[in-house]
Amino acid sequence: MWGRIILGNEFYHILLWFLTYSILGWIVESIYMSFCNGRLTNRGFARGPFCPIYGVGALTVYFVLFPYRKNKIILFLLGAVLATVLEWLTAMVMLRIFGTVWWDYHEKPFNYKGILCLESTVAWGFYTLFLFGILHTTVEKFVNVIPRNIGKVLGTFILILAILDFTSTFLKERHREEDIEE
Repeated sequence: MWGRIILGNEFYHILLWFLTYSILGWIVESIYMSFCNGRLTNRGFARGPFCPIYGVGALTVYFVLFPYRKNKIILFLLGAVLATVLEWLTAMVMLRIFGTVWWDYHEKPFNYKGILCLESTVAWGFYTLFLFGILHTTVEKFVNVIPRNIGKVLGTFILILAILDFTSTFLKERHREEDIEE
């Protein structure tokens, strides 16, 4: 399983990249929101330091836009559009499952239903350039430094913890929503 090739890369690397991006996304967003809120803020869905949308988003953008990595203008534009579509899809899933979205852009200019806004779309374009210019290379180097046997154990352990944490939180949220509806 670990050596299986997916999109030209070993499953091992893709999984560890996903975990790294998910944890980095949680760190960055929690720091940013803590600063904005003036208090510590956990921006993850569950209790643990993990936002899988950042793992999914980073790897989707990386694999889909890899052929355009040399053209910064096209990369910026496609990154802005692709990440905005991912943000919209995430919002639709959240609305369907939880009846709410965990961000609100209503006060931002050029927003769409408080779910999308021009400011974030432009930021996604710059994040895409950062992903291809610096971040992914750094994440690859970080993963490659981890001895493979440790990476397999650590990756499996973190993934199991994240699944358990998400399952527990999901069931509590669903139960809380049912109590509210009654």
